[in-house]
Order: sequence, then C-alpha cells, then structure tokens
Amino acid sequence: MRPPNSKKCEVPSHGRQNGGDQAFHGKCQSCDGVEKPSHSRENGVSLKEHRGIGSFNGDHTDALSVDGAKGSLARSGHVDSAGCGHDGCLHGNNGSCMACDDQESDREQGGHTLDDLFFFNDEEEDDIDWEPSAHRVENRWFCLNCTVPNLDEVTHCQNCHELKGSEVAGYDDFKTHIAQTALVSADTASQLVSTAIGFDERMLLHSEIEIKPNPHPERPDRLRAIAASLAAAGIFPSKCALVPPREITEELIRVHTSDHVESIEQTKNMLYSYFTSDTYANGHSTCAAKLAAGLCANLASLILSGRVRNGFALVRPPGHHAGVKQAMGFCLHNNAAVAALAAQKAGAKKVLIVDWDVHHGNGTQEIFEGDKSVLYISLHRHEDGSFYPGTGAAHEVGVLAGEGFSVNIPWNCGGVGDNDYIFAFEHVVLPIAAEFAPDITIISAGFDAARGDPLGCCDVTPAGYSRMASMLTACSEGKLLIMLEGGYNLRSISSSATEVVKVLLGDIPSHSTDAAAPSNEGMQTVLQVLEIQQKSPCFCLVNGENKLKRRMLAAGPGPVWWKWGSKRLLYEVLFEGFRPRKSKAKGK
Repeated sequence: MRPPNSKKCEVPSHGRQNGGDQAFHGKCQSCDGVEKPSHSRENGVSLKEHRGIGSFNGDHTDALSVDGAKGSLARSGHVDSAGCGHDGCLHGNNGSCMACDDQESDREQGGHTLDDLFFFNDEEEDDIDWEPSAHRVENRWFCLNCTVPNLDEVTHCQNCHELKGSEVAGYDDFKTHIAQTALVSADTASQLVSTAIGFDERMLLHSEIEIKPNPHPERPDRLRAIAASLAAAGIFPSKCALVPPREITEELIRVHTSDHVESIEQTKNMLYSYFTSDTYANGHSTCAAKLAAGLCANLASLILSGRVRNGFALVRPPGHHAGVKQAMGFCLHNNAAVAALAAQKAGAKKVLIVDWDVHHGNGTQEIFEGDKSVLYISLHRHEDGSFYPGTGAAHEVGVLAGEGFSVNIPWNCGGVGDNDYIFAFEHVVLPIAAEFAPDITIISAGFDAARGDPLGCCDVTPAGYSRMASMLTACSEGKLLIMLEGGYNLRSISSSATEVVKVLLGDIPSHSTDAAAPSNEGMQTVLQVLEIQQKSPCFCLVNGENKLKRRMLAAGPGPVWWKWGSKRLLYEVLFEGFRPRKSKAKGK
C-alpha cells in the first residue's frame, strides 16, 4: 500500500523511459547542472537571505527583492536526481536531469482527513516497481527559488545556485499599490487603457495543506515573485490598470461539464482534497479557480470591446491541462478556454491560442479539437509521448470540422532554447496564424521552458519569451491576452513575465539582427511538423496557396533527406534561399 500522493517514481532521463508514467504529473523535477547556468543577469527577481540579500552569484545589485510571507509549500512524489543517460537530451554530458513519470489522470480522490487520503483500497494502483524514495530525509533543505532538494552541507542550490536560507521578499510593496491603481471595467467610463493586469490576492490562498516531505512547485510564491517584479520595474501601478475580480460560474458550464464544475465546488467544504496525486485543492481553491477564470474572461471581453488594448492575467491555479470533465496537472478550470469563449461572446469570430508552456495543453486541445473557429498551436516537450501528459504529437491536428486547426510542435528532448522556438515561430506559428487572421490572440504563457526551471529542463531566456510575444502582437492587430500557466523557478518566471509585459506596453525586445540556426533536434521537429501540416486541411482551409507548402514542395522531400545527408545542407537548401520577408512591424 502507498499514499495517494505518490505515483510511480522512476529514475528518469527527461521522461524518455518508454511506457513510464510521470509522477508529479510527469514534469521534469530538476536538472542538476544545466549546460547554461540559470543565474543569468536577465533573471530579475532576487530572494532575500535571513541575514541579508541573497542572489545567484552575489553580484545582482539590480535584482528585485520581494517581501512577504512564505507561501504554503508542499509537493508530492519527489525523487532525487540521477544521471541522464538519454542521447536526445541537449544537456549532453554537461549535466544530468531529473524527471518523474506519471501520465495517469485519476478521478478526484476526495477526503479531508488523513484516514480518507491514506487508508483506502489501493489495489488498482499497487505498483510493484514503485520505490518509496519520497520518504522524508532530515538532512536536506529545499530551495525556495526552484524547490529542488539539496544536502544540508551544501550552501547553494545545485540546480539554480540560490543561497540556502533565502526568503521571498518585496510583495508588500506591490500590495500597497493595489489600492492606488486605476480600475478598468465595462461599466467604468475612461479612455483607452494600453495594458490591464488581472490579479486578486485570494488566489494566494490556494495551496497544498497536507504536510508532505517535499514542497509543491505550484505555490503562492509564484504570483508574489511576479507581482513584486512588476512593481520593482515601475510597471505596476504607474503603467497598467487593474481589472476588478469576478468569480464566474455560468461561463464555466460552457467549457466543462456540470459534474466537473460541481466537483470543484465541493472542495470548499473540505480541508483539503486531491483530484490526482499532484492536483490538490483546499477550502479556498474553488474561489481561486473561479477568480482566475473570471479575470481571464473579463480581460478578453475588455480587449474585444476596445476598452483595453491588451492584458496580462497574473492568475493561478493554471488551467491548460483541465479538460471537459477532469482536473489534472495542477489545473482546475481551463482559463484559456473560458477566455476564448468570452472573446467570442464579445464579438470575436476567430480566436488564436498559442500555448508555449513546456507541457502540452491537452485540456485546451480537447475542448477545441472539433472547433474550426479556434486555432490551437502548442510548442512543448513530447518525446514520443513519454513526457507529461503524453499528448500533443505532430499528427494530432484536430477532428471533424476542426481538423487542421490543432497544430502541435513537439520537441523530442529537453534543452531546447530561444533559437529553436524562434525558428518554429518563423516557419510554422506565424505563417499559419497570419493566414488564420484571428480577431484576438491568447497566449497560454507557461514559463517552465525557461532556463533553470526544475520541471521543464529547457533553455528559453526572458529575451526569448519577449521576442515571441512581440512576434504575436501583429497577428490580431495588437489584441493580445497573455495568461500565466506553469513555471516553477521564481527568478525565471518573474523576469520572463516582466519582459513579456514590457512588450505589451510597447517596448521592442532587443535581439541580434542575424537569426541564429536552431539545434539539429529543433530543426528536425519543425521539418516533421511542416511535412504533416502540408497534408493537413488547415493549409487548404486557410489558404490553398500557402507559401510554406509551396516552399516545401519546391525543395523536395525534406524529412527523407534528413536521414541521408547533411543537416546543415538541408537547412540551407530549404530555408537560406527562401527567408520570409521581414514585416514592416519588425523594422519599427
């Protein structure tokens, strides 16, 4: 018998164990020794040591200090790291990665007492290969920045180099500004607002109550760190308006089944409960989930009405794993889906959802896979289905009337970075989005593909996220809604989110004029997607003369050449001579 908060725990290699389930909802928990350090100067949040200001390497004089109480932290099913023996991992021999496998999505495991959660019939989930590696170890400490465990004698986190004893500091500065911030809603008479922020403190009350050996990565400090970073950067409240919070119910029924909505509602009567081994709820989770979805819906409506040019939803719990009738992967309600339907109710005919969270948004795809009015594009780690949640293969293009309106760009390994994402944007995301011509663009902005994230183990920088957001601003004439999904390194998510909000405010991201080539693995993935998409009805439905299709046909069977010849030669043949023209917007 084993506790319900622990699934199969296997020593992973970026989730490439065939058939392995991913505990902790399969998200890679830590990378010991990522090739590029996670303590670059771009990471704008610093954490405060008990006796002074702590930073990655002691020279972050411009880093943000964040005040406030520590969030309630508890997480299940953590496994200590082991060497990554996987050939496809871009970390190579320079480091090792840690992941846990868990692709199961259990029904709600109710109960608000220890007896309910620990003493029940567990025959169906009795795994003989499960190792009780999550037992409490007394001589270790957990990094506040990334939650990775470290031996007690180590003074800096081995994953992110954060100083032992750091605390979150500075959130109180953000709180003092909330009352001073202008509010924007459909009922208020005001001029056009450039950027609106969606936030409410009650979402901080959603936390794991049960005491566990390890902290849960989806914790309240995520919002505190981002909020404090926005305040320290001078963005909030001087440059942004605040959207009044609203708990929604009716809009949820349009996305989820009534049984699902009711199951979430019932958690307010429990001290704590679990929908899956890693998807928790407490007495405040119902309110937090309805607030998160409501803020996203309000922002979408305000953008479509013209009251707000764009917006950023600083919300939790995240939502893109929540499907029609199940909560999973830390997600309770699907915030992106609620926002998309709110936008359509406000007048949008076509909605584009771009999901750059490192995990595939299986819930969002499920909700819209038969709907051609919503184009869903996801960039995520997949690794032949061994990375959580296992969905999102390139051949998943939608069903029935929505066939061709789901576009998946599945990375085959960890370590993918800025160049890979920008390459995919230039050759897949932007051409398809431009032909689709959406009325509003929604970004499911998970920052767990960021450098130093303990679960994603990828290498995207704040500058990379900034550039991707900038590239999407032209898709729907600037009508852009960015909402927080995942991301579990406090420095990474706060600096990345701040750079993205700067783009919403009109800042032009800095990047080199010469586009760097993607990794071989990244290019291979993009070529695979192009081969599938040229056969997909999406190109024909959107524009039968799609330029990418003509280019691929003219260049010959690229994916076959890949196996026979030089990868660099293939890149030059297919793309060097056919670079897309730079739009005028980019040159401004």
